[in-house]
Amino acid sequence: MPPGAARWNSPGVVINYKNGAFPPQAAVLDIERRKLDKMRDLFWQTDTSVSVKKWGYIDNDKFRTPASIVDDLVDIVSKNSALVLNIGPRSDGTIPQEVQDTLLAVGRWLEVNGEAIYGTRPWKIFGEGPTQVVGGAFKDTASKPLTGHDIRFTTKSDTLYAIALAWPDNRRLVVKSLADAPVKSVELLGAHQRLVWKRDASGLTAELPTERPGDYAFVFRIRQ
Repeated sequence: MPPGAARWNSPGVVINYKNGAFPPQAAVLDIERRKLDKMRDLFWQTDTSVSVKKWGYIDNDKFRTPASIVDDLVDIVSKNSALVLNIGPRSDGTIPQEVQDTLLAVGRWLEVNGEAIYGTRPWKIFGEGPTQVVGGAFKDTASKPLTGHDIRFTTKSDTLYAIALAWPDNRRLVVKSLADAPVKSVELLGAHQRLVWKRDASGLTAELPTERPGDYAFVFRIRQ
């Protein structure tokens, strides 16, 4: 069941809609092949595919990278959504090796960082940063590359997750939105080195280790 579905006291059946086919309170908005550019109070979902060209299998296909799928997952979860990810098997049921590699890479990211996704809720804002995400359907390749200044937030209990969508410049994370928020500790998931950090009127600043704990979407666990 998608995050937020429990609030409806649903037995597990969810109706999805597009193009205003239902009143907003009656069903779950579906954005095909992209996402929204802002947070939505009502839960919604994105459905997309590892394949760029089709929903099913075709010869000479082009495939999404693990980084692009993880970035989409982080962005939509921060905006009160869930990702439905499609794969297109061949007619004999086998999955193309490129798709297998992508799914396994996303799974490895979730092994380290899944606590920032599973069971979380949106924070008071979805994120911060200079890159504008292009909203609407069928916009898979419309947005510019995300940077280390583009940060998304999720929360669980007294923990805030700040997720940098690239490795921050000069190994320094700056979260401007935390200038007035309480911070007790800051950790980088997957890293073994303790972070040196401070919070002041400019925000939360953390000095990062020389070795990256992954290849994309770096998760900072912030206790408040």
